[in-house]
Amino acid sequence: MRKRKVTYPVARTATKQPRVAGLPGDPGYVRSTVATINLSALDVRDDLKVGHRVKIGGEGLYSGELAVVESLSSGIIPAAIVRTEAGKTRRVRTVDLERVANESRPQA
Repeated sequence: MRKRKVTYPVARTATKQPRVAGLPGDPGYVRSTVATINLSALDVRDDLKVGHRVKIGGEGLYSGELAVVESLSSGIIPAAIVRTEAGKTRRVRTVDLERVANESRPQA
């Protein structure tokens, strides 16, 4: 008995149209995969000290929350370990921290 000839379906990519994108030389061309680098993150901030109250800025899990600086680390990108009011700790670039004035609390 003779074997039947096997037929394979046409690849799904065969029917797709070629992508139309701007050329890299065009002034309006921006690739969607390009990351933006904030070069001000490399600057050392002298206005932050351990114990200061800060507001976490930028984008991320705790952005917009108030926190207290627990430690500072200097490196290529200076960072700080902060503890939020909810009790969570996080490492944050110092460029993403905003100083908050200490609230005057009534003393009992």
